[in-house]
Amino acid sequence: MSGIRVIGGTARGRRLNLVPGDSTRPITDRVKENLFNIIGHEIVGAELLDVFAGTGSVGIEALSRGAEYVRFLDLHRRAIQTIHGNLAITGFKDRAQVQQQDAFAVLSARPDRRFDFIFIAPPQYQGLWIRALEALDGNLEWLEEEGWVIVQIDPKEEETVSLLRLVEFDRRKYGNTLLLFYEILGNGS
Repeated sequence: MSGIRVIGGTARGRRLNLVPGDSTRPITDRVKENLFNIIGHEIVGAELLDVFAGTGSVGIEALSRGAEYVRFLDLHRRAIQTIHGNLAITGFKDRAQVQQQDAFAVLSARPDRRFDFIFIAPPQYQGLWIRALEALDGNLEWLEEEGWVIVQIDPKEEETVSLLRLVEFDRRKYGNTLLLFYEILGNGS
């Protein structure tokens, strides 16, 4: 695959570059389309934190569909360079911030802003999604009161997670991709 594309919004059809090597697993068009159908118009004017951002495809899709601001977070230099390039291709640099930092250090730190959506799609089969969810569960100031945390994993990675303040309210399976949706306990979607 030579690249991935933006599938909706103002940058629709633009081709994005992949991160060199095999360290990332880009979201498929089918999964991305379904994800944004679920989010719907809530993305317009929203702020999104793209954790383990990889190519930046999900955050860029959000910007293309009207998100106000996206912060991209990845530890790996090649991913950071790819995100910068993809933001240049789509013209969204002015509504984005790219940070090369450890996700767990960031999610455990004092938040500098709240997000409407936090998207977590870590490298597979390492339990990183659980660590990220647990870090957020203990530091919910990253999430707006009515916000969602969305996790993308392979169904084989699924296991029970003990959370105190976040609760799963939806799940969708698309082939070998599982999307899990969480909100703050008591908010009821």
